[in-house]
This record gives sequence, C-alpha cells and structure tokens, in this order.
Amino acid sequence: MEHQHSNSHNSPQHNSPQKAPWWKSPSGITAIFFIAIAGYLLLREHTAHIGNNWIWLIFLVCPLMHVFMHGGHDHGGHDSPHDEADNEAYQRGLEEGRKQSNDKHFH
Repeated sequence: MEHQHSNSHNSPQHNSPQKAPWWKSPSGITAIFFIAIAGYLLLREHTAHIGNNWIWLIFLVCPLMHVFMHGGHDHGGHDSPHDEADNEAYQRGLEEGRKQSNDKHFH
C-alpha cells in the first residue's frame, strides 16, 4: 500500500499573503509626514544652538552607535554557530586566495 504525503508547508496554497510594512500603510505615511514636518520645524528653530555645538553631537552619536550596532558591551552574539561557519568559509577563501596568488607569482 503506497501513501503519498503532500508537504502542505511548501505548497503554494499554504503561502499566506504578506502583510505590508507599517510605514506603507495610510496611518504610517501620515505619521511619517507629521514626523518629518516636526523634525523640520525643530531643526529650523534650533539651528542657532546646533550650529555652535555641532561637534558635541558627533560625540553623542559615538556611544549611541556603539550601543545599537554592537549590542552593548557584552558582545554576546559573536559565538553563534553561524559565526563559526562564516569563519571556516573565510579561512577556506583566504587559503584559496593565497594559493592563487602564489600560483600567479611563480608562473
């Protein structure tokens, strides 16, 4: 007796329509519009303050970038299995590049 099982997870009928991002919805577009206007008005009103102290804004951005781009000081996401696989692929590519470079220099 043969049984045929269909994989319903990969079938086209199972794919649900993806929801549009919030910023593409009418309320998102309206919110972005008002945020842009508020940002413009704030910049226009406070240009004199920012103009004299813009260098301090750069120093304020540095710690923010560190927190948001590195995930804080723990750097805990660096030991994932993906990093190990990426490191192995990098090492293979590095060795292959060195081999090709040596072949070009000696021929």
